[in-house]
Amino acid sequence: MKEGISLPLRTRVGLEIERQIRHNKAKLHPLHQLFWECTLRCNLHCLHCGSDCKQDSIVPDMPAEDFLRVIDSISPHVDTHQLMIIITGGEPLIRKDIEYVGRELYRREYPWGIVSNGMLLTEERLESLMKAGMRSITISLDGFEEDHNWMRGHKMSFQNALRAIRLLTKTKDLVWDIVTCVNQRNYPYLREFRDMIYEVGVRDWRLFTIFPVGRAARYNELQLSDNDFKGLMDFIVETRKERKIHTEYACEGFLGEYEAKVRDRLYICQAGITTASVLVDGSISSCLSIRYNHKQGNIYEDDFMDVWNNRFEAYRNREWARRGECGDCKMFRYCEGNGMHLHDDEGNLLLCHLKRLRKNS
Repeated sequence: MKEGISLPLRTRVGLEIERQIRHNKAKLHPLHQLFWECTLRCNLHCLHCGSDCKQDSIVPDMPAEDFLRVIDSISPHVDTHQLMIIITGGEPLIRKDIEYVGRELYRREYPWGIVSNGMLLTEERLESLMKAGMRSITISLDGFEEDHNWMRGHKMSFQNALRAIRLLTKTKDLVWDIVTCVNQRNYPYLREFRDMIYEVGVRDWRLFTIFPVGRAARYNELQLSDNDFKGLMDFIVETRKERKIHTEYACEGFLGEYEAKVRDRLYICQAGITTASVLVDGSISSCLSIRYNHKQGNIYEDDFMDVWNNRFEAYRNREWARRGECGDCKMFRYCEGNGMHLHDDEGNLLLCHLKRLRKNS
């Protein structure tokens, strides 16, 4: 391992075990999470949007029946109760047929949920979604009103997201959380923001940092300094110790000495191992943070399960990533080149979380 960081023995043992689990999972690649990018239309204009979504997308929504045909082709090969379908976009609630899709998924015994900005989540819409079998929902809230609205590009986005969250606090039999993209503007008052969302009723909170790809690369304010990135890790450790709000850092990135401290489990990139996606144009990929150049097939040309079983080798064997700054890093055995979404078109690593933390060790 390069100088500047060391890992406790207990963490090393855990990472070795997790490494073996990952390799076994890669061989078996059980499909446990499937994202459906149902639309690229959106009622916001977020600064960090990786898909560059717009109110009127030039890419048409995927017809519901096309996605349900994929689900039917998958069903003989999976335990439907163990495969979570997550509907996202764009903003999925722009579509009027989400409840129809939800009912059809429920009828096929799939659990399903939504990722939303909350703009359209009224009491009536929430009731409708629940009746259609929705199991989970995630709402984005990126700081207090001024900064959330700045990031989301809409003067009513904070009020609507907060209204949606207040509705969720009164709802039983639903798993829900909020996600916050931490940036230069909201980082200084994370503690005050934490106290506010706790008072509102939030008990599950995920924090992300923004990688400089797509629209996000245009705005320097979206990127934390290395020092603040480490400060964010310390803040999450502090919040987890308080045990008032269950707080986790996002799944991306190997975090060295912070492993097992800021997440409930040790790092593993599940892309292509347990997680896949169907994009709006039919492309078959993995998590939605991964760009189109890493797609493996298309539902309009290929059988989904054939693609899942036979075309995700680059996700499951990451030896190709052992180059550049990863080439002589002794943590590669655990990190395996970081998240797939953090590699450019040539496979070069764009961002190393461990390197950022090492600078402040």
